[in-house]
Formats: sequence, structure tokens, C-alpha cells
Amino acid sequence: MNAIRKSRSDLTKTSEVDQTVGSVTLVGAGPGAADLMTVRAVRALEGADAIYYDSLVDESVLSHVKPNARRVFVGKRKGFSAMPQQAIQDKMRDDARAGNQVVRLKGGDPFVFGRGGEELADLRADGIPVKVIPGITAAVAAAAEHGIPLTHRDVATSVTFVTGHTLDGSIPELDGLISSKRTLVIYMGVSNAGTIVDQLRGDGVPGSMPVAVIERATLPGQRFIETTLDALAADLISHDVVTPALLVIGNVAALGVPAVEPRPPVHSKPEPNEPFAWVHHPMG
Repeated sequence: MNAIRKSRSDLTKTSEVDQTVGSVTLVGAGPGAADLMTVRAVRALEGADAIYYDSLVDESVLSHVKPNARRVFVGKRKGFSAMPQQAIQDKMRDDARAGNQVVRLKGGDPFVFGRGGEELADLRADGIPVKVIPGITAAVAAAAEHGIPLTHRDVATSVTFVTGHTLDGSIPELDGLISSKRTLVIYMGVSNAGTIVDQLRGDGVPGSMPVAVIERATLPGQRFIETTLDALAADLISHDVVTPALLVIGNVAALGVPAVEPRPPVHSKPEPNEPFAWVHHPMG
């Protein structure tokens, strides 16, 4: 009986300690346009004591943050990183242990090429409560913006999301991922487009396969380029396509249409010290 009482006492003490610990919420900000955030994401921002934010695409996303909340820019893009990944995780852990409600604000969805899984596992291993609020991932938003149904009963019965480069800079094996009835969406694929084309052509995909290139979807300066697999690499160069851009490969790409109101191009090579420079991923 004493052992049971001791155990309960220990649990009570642990509970009291846990109440002083804050939490981390991984929040998906969506593809870029501020009005595509979820209501739950907005509420999380309103209640946060500290926000660790990526290279956001619309400054108005942060308009929901309370005035006394601490903002920490941790954006990354090719050739630039505001803070190493492990340092981000360590600082969020320390903030939560100090009793703060922390929001890790990411473009797109935290669990679609957004390192959300890494951060979730790391924080939970340190005993930090973690919640996840999903966001609209870039593939869905970009396709919808230009009328491309990623699946269609007559055209595509499945869709696959693939990163255009892995941790070591290579691309994953694409064999068997596309056919006449499948859609392939490639994130971060612009720089490796030539290799991607070679892989798919080597897997028997015809050069006439439709491809849609969608740059800066939902944002000022968004562009839609309709091409084919064989013409892709050349068109990326001739149109001076820069990240963030998605490649939609498959017969559904031929159903896409340009935006109704074309928007003027924006600065294509933001400097690292620009607070809203694009992160080098397409907003999960």
C-alpha cells in the first residue's frame, strides 16, 4: 500500500512539474497566400509566446501574432540558412521548458517535405508536448490554382509526391512512378530537371507526356508554363524559372489553364537578409 501511495505521490509531483512546461505546435502556413491558412493555424499564432518561422511568402501571415510574442526567423534556402536545423530544435525545446507556447511555423504542410517529422521526434524524445496543425500542401494548391485535377476518373487514378533532390543532392529513383493513369508531382525539381527527364524517359515515359510548371503558386508573380517532358529542360531555361516551382507530370497537366489575372514577376533572387526570402523548399 505504501508503495502504491508513493507511486501516486510521485505521479502528482511529475504532473505538477509538467504543468510548468510549455509545448510546441508545428503549424502549416499553407502554400503562400495568407487567406489559405486554416482557422486552427490562426488561433495557434494568436496564442503563441514564441514563433520560429520559415521564409514565409506573405508577411500578413504574421499579422496574427500577438505584439509581445517573440519572433525568430529560421528560414533556409539554397546556399543560405539562418540557423542550423539542430539549433532550431534545441532552442524550441529550451523555450518550451521555460513554459512558453511555441509555434514552429512552416510553409505548406509540416509533414510534406517540411522536416516536421524530424522535429516532432526530437522534441518528443526530450519530453516536450508537440501538436501538429496541417496546412494545404503546395502540390494541391498549385494544381487547384490552375485547374489541374491531380486525380481524375478518366485520366489519373493515383498521384505521387516526390522530392526533386534528397539530402545529398541526388534525386530518388523514379522508376515505375508514372504511367498514363498516374500523376507525378515533383517538389524542388527545377535544378535537377534534366536528370528527372532522363530517368523518366529511360523508364519508358513518352517525351510527349504533358508537364505543367507552376512557379510561386497563389502568390504575386505566379506563373504557369505548359510544356512536355522532352521540352521541359529547355523551357525552364527559356522562361527563367526559379524556385519555388512545382512540376506536375502526367496527362492531367494538359487540363491546366493559366491564371485568370496574370501577375507581374517579382524579384527572383532574394538576398539572405531579406526577412521573407523564400525557403529552398516549395512550401510542403
